[in-house]
Amino acid sequence: MKTSPTPAEIGDLFDNQVPEVVWGKVSDIVRRINPAYDFTLVQSVYEDVLLRMFRGDYPGYCAIKTPYHDLPHTLGALLCGARLMHGAHISDDRLKDEEITMIMLSIILHDIGYAQRKGEAIGTGAQYTQTHVQRGIEFMRRYFSERKLPLDIAAISDMILGTEHPRPFAQIEFGSDRTLLLARIVATADIVGQMADRLYLEKLLFLYLEFREAQFGNYRSMYDLLCQTGPFYGTVHKKLDGALGGVYKKLEFHFRDTMGVGNNYYLQSIEKNMEHLSKVVAYDPAEFFAALRRKGIADSARVLA
Repeated sequence: MKTSPTPAEIGDLFDNQVPEVVWGKVSDIVRRINPAYDFTLVQSVYEDVLLRMFRGDYPGYCAIKTPYHDLPHTLGALLCGARLMHGAHISDDRLKDEEITMIMLSIILHDIGYAQRKGEAIGTGAQYTQTHVQRGIEFMRRYFSERKLPLDIAAISDMILGTEHPRPFAQIEFGSDRTLLLARIVATADIVGQMADRLYLEKLLFLYLEFREAQFGNYRSMYDLLCQTGPFYGTVHKKLDGALGGVYKKLEFHFRDTMGVGNNYYLQSIEKNMEHLSKVVAYDPAEFFAALRRKGIADSARVLA
């Protein structure tokens, strides 16, 4: 008889720190959709672009060094995306191999626009906050065209565009209903993957630093951004259920199949983060750091600030 997952097993779901471990998990999930899926193309882009961009050895580019939009951020979205694909596939939206490929490539490249060219590097790259999605699309188009890869570049462009949070998702003109579904999976993975991260609240301090560098938003301080995150989640939840079609609910099918329990562990993790956030913002503005203790992130953010 299948037993309920242990707390350690649930915690391991959100481990997005080691690229090789995440890739192994993603591969295992995709093989549940199609055991014969060919990873050659996706893995080549994963290793040649994503990992090299963050290591700093991609030709002509500096290492991506935005503190919030780091490698684990993209890895977490990719892992969430794989689970969403599997959940969709075993419920009522069976995915073709080329659709799996487009989803994974879109997630892998959705934040690549933070990369800075060598000789032009100023700050962390966060100054591209409002343009990084378009920059990423331009990089993707150039990369795929130069290599003459047989991909629907227009569809992938729209799927990446769907991760541009200030842009109303419903106003994007997708080429087909199918592309709309794939874009919903990508955008949901980006949102849910980061907000369910066990380090999400601590990393919001880094997000404030990125916004400050970009002169984006009306946040007066790290504490102010934390205070505004609760209402922001309310807006996000409406988007998840509305424009994004409730795709996040497909995670229940994935976990029922893989862990024997039809829980949405991502949503539960987000809600735990929001519950703890309410306690954090109840602190005096000068003392809230005491409630954010994981991985020394708060100390690092104070130094950077």
